[in-house]
Amino acid sequence: MIDNFSIALTHGLLLIAAWRLIHRDDLDVEDPPERDKEPAGFLKRPASNGSRPDA
Repeated sequence: MIDNFSIALTHGLLLIAAWRLIHRDDLDVEDPPERDKEPAGFLKRPASNGSRPDA
C-alpha cells in the first residue's frame, strides 16, 4: 500500500510540474538573432586581392 502511494505521489508531483512548465508564456518568447555584418563560413566571399591561392 505504501509503495503504490509513494509512486502515485511522485508521479502526480511530476505531472503538476510538467503542466506548469508547459503553460508558461515566457518560455515561448525569444528574440531573433542579430544578423552578422560580415557573413562567415560557406557564404563568405573570398578577398579580392588579385592573387589566386590555387595558382
